[in-house]
Amino acid sequence: MVHNQKTTVLDSFVDPRAPICYGILKPGEHVSEGIPVIKVKNIIGGRVLEDDLLKTSLQIHNQYKRAEVNQGDLLLTIRGTTGRVAIVPPSLAGANITQDTARIRVSSDDDPMYVFYALQSPSVQQQIDLNTVGQAVKGINIAEVRKLKIFHPDASEQKKIVQILSTWDKAITITEQLLANSQQQKKALMQQLLTGKKRLLDKNGVRFSGEWKKGKLSEIANIDSGYAFKSTDFTDTEKGIPIIRMSDFKTGGIDISCAAKVIPEITIGLDRFKLKTGDFVFGMSGSLSNYGWVKEQDLPCFLNQRVGRILAKECAVQLFVTYLYLSDKIQQSILDKAAGAAQLNISSTDLRNTIVNYPSFEEQERIAAVLSSADQEVSTLQQKLDALKQEKKALMQQLLTGKRRVKIDDKEVA
Repeated sequence: MVHNQKTTVLDSFVDPRAPICYGILKPGEHVSEGIPVIKVKNIIGGRVLEDDLLKTSLQIHNQYKRAEVNQGDLLLTIRGTTGRVAIVPPSLAGANITQDTARIRVSSDDDPMYVFYALQSPSVQQQIDLNTVGQAVKGINIAEVRKLKIFHPDASEQKKIVQILSTWDKAITITEQLLANSQQQKKALMQQLLTGKKRLLDKNGVRFSGEWKKGKLSEIANIDSGYAFKSTDFTDTEKGIPIIRMSDFKTGGIDISCAAKVIPEITIGLDRFKLKTGDFVFGMSGSLSNYGWVKEQDLPCFLNQRVGRILAKECAVQLFVTYLYLSDKIQQSILDKAAGAAQLNISSTDLRNTIVNYPSFEEQERIAAVLSSADQEVSTLQQKLDALKQEKKALMQQLLTGKRRVKIDDKEVA
């Protein structure tokens, strides 16, 4: 079938014998020997995660036989979290889906992988967002799914586009694996170096020895929290000074692009709450992943209440103390003290009284240098991964809309 390189609706890609449909309304209780049912939560990163699948009875499955999936079918989440896409693996042929997911069976005239990529493209995702409605539970109805507009080149161009995007996917997968390995290696290093199980060499090439000191964390670091700014202190003007609050933490970092600001005059006399480049700050409630380092471009900025800062004393190395806070021992201590609480809360007093072991200043420096190097490797891989994903997204926007055409048999499609 020749489509003459035009934009058509999703329905034009679909096998007419198996129209786009949603699945089971009420799959019931889990039946150990039943039929697997794929839910929205099972669709992550373009794949179906099979380790937590509900199984329904054969009777319920047969009532919704129309929604039974085959290997290679596409799944699109349409209620709750909309827009996730996955391909049904061979192991789930014969499974079913819930009413929150649409099954899309691509006709033999088209390439399922092309449609898989097209559904994830920025232009189609935007259409899904625009057509998602509802209050308590948001969703997009099947009629609107069928009308999603997708660029429809002929099969040979579809195949070529899939080859190009698959190359990016492979590079992304490899980088993700390298990043996971690097993160795991860093975690293992922290466990060994911050407990004294592994000792490094000093500047003379001699392995460090001797007992580590044992004491409270407050013996090697000052731990304080921010200032309780009043609501009347804040301003909408550009001349305001940013205040780091809980909402400014991202996973493993700080983003003050949307930070609240206070009137400059308010900060007079509050120098002890003024942050410096390299300061390590952490959220004192919510999540252990709320932490980060202050960057030069963040300055000037101040510390708000419920945000803590750890500053090494003269007998300690700042980076060593930071890694010590992030170590399994202290993180677990925080979790243990918060056990049973509705929300994780970190007490400055509890943190100061946490018992830690620490080596000489010189050994702290060496440990900090090794872990910093491991951090840099993780950061480099993360930046590479982010760049690859951004490049793929830009390619998808070009290739899957017809703005950029590909060469087939040394001829560029016009």
